[in-house]
Amino acid sequence: MSLDNLPPTAGPHPTPSSTAVPDHLKKSESMTDPDTALATVAAAAMPCAPVAPAPATRAGNGAPRKPRGPKSKAAVQGRKVHPALEKLFELYPKMFGARFLPLKLGVFQELMAQHPDLFKKEDLKVALGLHARSTRYLEAVASGQQRHDLQGVPVGPVAPEHVHHAILEVFKRRQGRTPEDLRAQVVGRIIAAIEASGLARDDYALRVRTQDEANNALLDEALAELGHQAAKREALLRAFEASGRSAAEFAEMYGMKAAEVTTTLTRARRDLAAARAVTEAPLIPEAPPQP
Repeated sequence: MSLDNLPPTAGPHPTPSSTAVPDHLKKSESMTDPDTALATVAAAAMPCAPVAPAPATRAGNGAPRKPRGPKSKAAVQGRKVHPALEKLFELYPKMFGARFLPLKLGVFQELMAQHPDLFKKEDLKVALGLHARSTRYLEAVASGQQRHDLQGVPVGPVAPEHVHHAILEVFKRRQGRTPEDLRAQVVGRIIAAIEASGLARDDYALRVRTQDEANNALLDEALAELGHQAAKREALLRAFEASGRSAAEFAEMYGMKAAEVTTTLTRARRDLAAARAVTEAPLIPEAPPQP
């Protein structure tokens, strides 16, 4: 069971034509600069489910009651919807509707420039902060999807450190709501993020390590597992080179699939080449001191 398959925490999310309001439109008193939130945090889209209308009953005067329309979870719980978020939901359903995608940096300034008479600066900050801190948005960032503009067009990747911290935050929220131990799943997800980043393990660690010991322990566990996998690939490469066999013969000799052996050998050679390039890189001489 992976974090991607865990049950969503958010309620139904309506289409723009529905009277229901998405779960992330709940009002909060906290005010966070949206670009800071968007640049440092991580939600996979969750399908929306229709809310069944209440059955018709008769009032005391015998007249049939009209069936009630669908209500949002926020409305059922008596929570107010932040008006700026509701307006964003109406204007940009591709980004604030049923599906969440990582937003481009600078979206706050763009919204203020495009709608100067529609949004108040502080209200828009609150609304974007609420959106960026929602679990569904964090899941979108954690999944490694690209950032998108307001029309839903990809504009560039999310920085590896933002993906990493989103993974950890989603893990923290999920782990607090289930008795199942999700540590193995989050470590596997960090491993995938490290490999997708294209960074060397040490470079990745430098970018994402914080003062949080628990988070650093998860990072170290992922790095150790990656190191173990790399060592196994290198050992396989050495055994293959010493055997003098073809890849197909080597695979048959060890009861392995030929395609798996070829892939592993290719990656082992790539890892060794990258490590050799780092160790053999010429040192840049220090500039002489200026008088």
